[in-house]
Amino acid sequence: MERLRADRQLEEAMVQGPDPLHLAEVFGLHEKTAMRYADSARALLEQAAETDPAG
Repeated sequence: MERLRADRQLEEAMVQGPDPLHLAEVFGLHEKTAMRYADSARALLEQAAETDPAG
């Protein structure tokens, strides 16, 4: 169950943008936790942009 919740939070950060304030508000996360999810989403989005041949 914990993994599902973490996946959902990361997915939200990927879709809505890596905004820690949004994540903290939507999921009731502590600011440091929200920052970690935002940082992870940002890194994944940057990695995807670097490897995307159309981008």
